[in-house]
Amino acid sequence: MKVINLISGPRNLSTAIMYSFAQREDVAVLDEPFYGFYLANAAVAVAHPSATEIVEKMELDEANVIRLIHKISEVKNVFIKGMAHHYLSAAPDFILKWDNIILIRHPEKLLASFSKVIENPTIDDIGIKKASELFTYLKSAGKTPLVIDSDALLVHPEAYLEKICISLEIPFTERMLSWKKGGIPEDGIWAKHWYKNVHNSEGFSVQKTSSQQMPERLQPVLTEAMKYYNTLKQYIL
Repeated sequence: MKVINLISGPRNLSTAIMYSFAQREDVAVLDEPFYGFYLANAAVAVAHPSATEIVEKMELDEANVIRLIHKISEVKNVFIKGMAHHYLSAAPDFILKWDNIILIRHPEKLLASFSKVIENPTIDDIGIKKASELFTYLKSAGKTPLVIDSDALLVHPEAYLEKICISLEIPFTERMLSWKKGGIPEDGIWAKHWYKNVHNSEGFSVQKTSSQQMPERLQPVLTEAMKYYNTLKQYIL
């Protein structure tokens, strides 16, 4: 069975894509399984909503998380929605066996949305730098990941999802295009802080928040983020 590993940053449409794959009968989805490990081991500069509860309730040992993923994959395909910065190693060799997808979004839109929950994110909090580093690592190992763009997906979800499925060598199903309002059982502890738009949706759609302005104070973060975004942009599916 496959392990489909979505490597994203926050506010990138990653939750909607997880919901899309959750509609498949042949896929088990995992919501940021390395989040507890990250919070327990990283030098986190900003406060994460529900951080204490996440650390208390999630598996904190990376090796145990990997074992759980592989155990599930013995009987079913696994889709991992994960944040790039949750991988603390520069060379996480366990992902070399997985089908990796890097999801990107223009950093200005990302920062405008993200800052509504975490006011002053750093370059490390938004994942684009780590995503670029992981892309380079995977490419150098001969495992070049698929790179997808959240805005491109929203233009024509069905066509774009079909292209993704072809690249993953799995059949596309129209079930991936819609879901019921509300959450799914696989939602992480943090869903109440981040998933309002997805919980109010029934499929892929442009949110009103997509047009909000990025705070001027985040311009230095945007400038740095654009370097990594432009590196990945040339590989977009």
